Amino acid sequence: MTSTLTLKQSPRRFLWLQRILAIVALVNLLLVFFDLSYISWRDFYFHHFPEVTQFYDPVKGIEPHRDTQNYLKEVDRLEALVAAEGLQSPEVETTLAELRLLSNQAIEDNPFAIANKSGSLEKIKNLMRDRLAKNSAHQAFNSFWSSAYFSQVGWTSEINFFNSSIRPLIETNYYRHIDTNSKFVDRFWKIDLPFIILFAFDYLVRIFSISRREPNLSWLEAMLRRWYDLFLLLPFWRWLRVIPVLVRLNQSELVNLKPFRRQINRDFIANFAQEMTEVVGVRMIDGMQNSINQGTVANWMFNSESRRPYIDINNTNEVRAIASRLIYVSVYDVLPQVQTDVEALLQYIIKSALNQSPVYQQLQNIPGVNKFPNQLAENIAKDLSQTSYKVLKAAIEDPEVAKLVSQLFTNFEKALEEELQKKHNLQEIEKLLIDMLEEIKINYIKDIEIEGVEKSLEESSQLRQILQQ
Repeated sequence: MTSTLTLKQSPRRFLWLQRILAIVALVNLLLVFFDLSYISWRDFYFHHFPEVTQFYDPVKGIEPHRDTQNYLKEVDRLEALVAAEGLQSPEVETTLAELRLLSNQAIEDNPFAIANKSGSLEKIKNLMRDRLAKNSAHQAFNSFWSSAYFSQVGWTSEINFFNSSIRPLIETNYYRHIDTNSKFVDRFWKIDLPFIILFAFDYLVRIFSISRREPNLSWLEAMLRRWYDLFLLLPFWRWLRVIPVLVRLNQSELVNLKPFRRQINRDFIANFAQEMTEVVGVRMIDGMQNSINQGTVANWMFNSESRRPYIDINNTNEVRAIASRLIYVSVYDVLPQVQTDVEALLQYIIKSALNQSPVYQQLQNIPGVNKFPNQLAENIAKDLSQTSYKVLKAAIEDPEVAKLVSQLFTNFEKALEEELQKKHNLQEIEKLLIDMLEEIKINYIKDIEIEGVEKSLEESSQLRQILQQ
């Protein structure tokens, strides 16, 4: 039995057993819904499927109400007497008097109340008042159950009115027993108990199987793996069984719920993510603004004693290392590739400067000498470019230059820190930072409201599809 319930271990071999258990759970859920809706639908079952009420009324502690049943029996007796003896007979008068008495008692005592069908009594009273054109229900019933009225209007039409309009409302009334806890008797647990026992056994076997498969899990953790099955064991809130039933139907491949699950997850994540993203983003920006307002950022930047110990994992100043690496790459790798462009730029600058010189303009008019300035500009540009490149290479490789550059960085940082600590500079920068963060916050929320998170969800879905392929 243990093996049969380990679907993850044997997904196809024992699929038939999974389907049987899923169908049993579905049948139980349908019974639960039928039980929950029975009282509301009892009138429908009573008129169209009387066998259902005959079988299920005892489960809900329902039986015919004696008062209303006696009333209908008295009406049946009246019909029999009229058919046998006519309206003008002592027995008919006695029965009509009894019906008048029972009608007034019903109006006063309301036998419909215990079944929560007082509305039916009101409907009966309204029908009688309208039929007899009376303002009082008592007067209407007293007039209706009289030989004079039947003789005047006609027995057949009025008894047909009663049987077609009044009798169905009276027939649906019932009496429901109350237990010692002042609650209505409900014996559905007797029907539900075998299912609960089966589900409990199935649950224990599944937990045992999970524990054997994953010995590191405690029994509580193993139980939580199948948390939704616990709803099948609850004798209350039975409607929650819809959750494990849907899960079992999906796992047993009787119903494919993956499209619905994906859509539900997408809608939930979209709504939740949008709210969460807005809250987190605003809280982060508000925190940064508060830190700037309170001077925490400035205090952290300029008072080294207030900083928490900084963890250095490689004993390297990464900012300086990155700057040095960029300079090295620029000189050794980038400049050789653009040296021709540099020479062309320098040549153009030199020629432009010479063109503004009167001497150069006079030389342009001398034959044989007019080409000399252009050659001079080309040679100067080429020499200047090559010399500058050699100087840069030599400077990078010179330890003294490295020392001077390091000193430059240190002095620059120190001077910048001193200037930033001046009150007017600090206040201006803090104000600009707060305004910038406020703009970021407003536009951040605006973008989320306009675009939502659908684009991100779509990208995430595409990435999952790529990984699956």
